[in-house]
Amino acid sequence: MSGKPLFHYEQVRGRMESIRWLLAAAGVEFEEKFIHTNADLEKLRHDGVLMFQQVPMVEVDGMKLVQTRAILNYFSSKHNLYGKDPKERALIDMYSEGLADLNELFIMYPFHPPGKKEESIAQMIEKAKTRYFPAFEKVFKSHGQDYLVGNRLSKADIHLVEMIYNMEELDPNILAGFPLLQALKTRISQLPSVKKFLQPGSQRQPPVDEEAVARARKIFLF
Repeated sequence: MSGKPLFHYEQVRGRMESIRWLLAAAGVEFEEKFIHTNADLEKLRHDGVLMFQQVPMVEVDGMKLVQTRAILNYFSSKHNLYGKDPKERALIDMYSEGLADLNELFIMYPFHPPGKKEESIAQMIEKAKTRYFPAFEKVFKSHGQDYLVGNRLSKADIHLVEMIYNMEELDPNILAGFPLLQALKTRISQLPSVKKFLQPGSQRQPPVDEEAVARARKIFLF
């Protein structure tokens, strides 16, 4: 191995994309070994490296670490994206968990049948506009700082900007009325490592299309 973290997952956004965003913002180089078939997945399971028979899994620092949030928390702690004390970490967790609820809807909607998919998109846009984005705009207005917690970049800021990009794919004008969130998006997008991640050819994955849905169904048999 090269010494870089090595991830095992399908070549799709899914539960891996938030990890890609986090590592990009932290400037951490990583490698991916893509799962292309159900046989690839079953080999990992047979080898006993997936504690709960699920991916993503990362080989890092002598560990084979699974569970998306455990992976996010590990790299956040390691790269100073997780606050300076328990109070800051509690706030970062609260903000991140709220965003995870919205992100779960975003991950799953491409797999819904026609009709249900459009209903899910409308629901996400409504929740973003009336529940999540107003709440985060209020946080920034309350303290007047550049970042959500402690006036320094944390995983919560990164998750929020990822979700802004996701929601703008569904509604390009969704940030209208949220100038402080627009400012955060601009600020983080201009970080050199994130700017590179947003360019074509990076490890960022494209939106999930019908081909990706069909591929995932063959791999995970659902």
